[in-house]
Amino acid sequence: MKVSVIGAAGYAGGELLRILLGHPEVQECTATSRSQAGRLLGEVHPGLRGFAEARFAGHSPAEAARGRHVVFLALEHGESSRVIGEIFAEHPGLVIDLGADFRVQDLSAYEQHYGLHQAPEFVSRFSYGLADIKGAELRGARAIAAPGCFATAAQLALYPLRGIGGISPALFAITGSSGAGVHPKATTHHPTRANNVFAYTALGHRHEAEIGEQWRNWTGDSGASARLLAHSGPFVRGIYLTLHARWSGSALDVSALFRAAYSGRPFVHVLDAPPELTHAVGTNNALISITQPGRDPEVRVSVAIDNLIKGAGGQAVQAMNLALGFPEDAGLRIGGMFPC
Repeated sequence: MKVSVIGAAGYAGGELLRILLGHPEVQECTATSRSQAGRLLGEVHPGLRGFAEARFAGHSPAEAARGRHVVFLALEHGESSRVIGEIFAEHPGLVIDLGADFRVQDLSAYEQHYGLHQAPEFVSRFSYGLADIKGAELRGARAIAAPGCFATAAQLALYPLRGIGGISPALFAITGSSGAGVHPKATTHHPTRANNVFAYTALGHRHEAEIGEQWRNWTGDSGASARLLAHSGPFVRGIYLTLHARWSGSALDVSALFRAAYSGRPFVHVLDAPPELTHAVGTNNALISITQPGRDPEVRVSVAIDNLIKGAGGQAVQAMNLALGFPEDAGLRIGGMFPC
């Protein structure tokens, strides 16, 4: 199988390459980057030194898509919309976008969080690629929008609660500095980030657009909401999310709901104790625990994921496997980095 990764010089692109270069079904992998064209992959992604002697290509998006079975887009927000027309014109077998451009089907919700959409005519062609929940529903998909990292953790916490009426969850999440991308910013500068925790985009994080859309679809309630409180933490990789919710009526065995929802899912692990972030880093796993206070109709759910793997590159490859009928875990049985 021939694969291209367009925009492969960033952190998510590097994780995609690391996984794809070891994938049993990938015979040829082209990495493109206009800014890094001609450089060895290992010069830009040091973890790939000695693993691949390939170099970044400076191909246009159309050139990168031509004759490819799968094209991954790992571009900055808005860039996928700019190039998607020329990519589809080359008729690759499958397109997977890791950006936010095609995650939200409701254009009014998209515009509220991101501004005017630059390629609205292509939105309906994309399936939402939340692999651990969609599963076999992705089989045969030709275009997939991979969820955001916060959205992945949030939705894995929310999905088993969808049948509980009158529930309005609040989600507190903290992410590492790699979530801000490869280009330095004031909020990712080490003296600012180290030994520090701070909230940002309070009550309006962009990932609320996709979280809210999926939550309303699952509950069947057009007014349902789930608020995300995003925070930056003094570490590089990972997201730790805690959901808290109450509801009217009697208490339920929420742990049983989670175990049923994720039974047989290879990368979601429901634990008996709260997860630790370092146990998820470097893996495609989502580690989840549920705490209930006795007989009260209340629950706390904790989720730990690696933002660059489960929240980006790993989930994208998992979605590819499902879409193309490969074993879901192909290329993704990778151990963690503990201690890290």
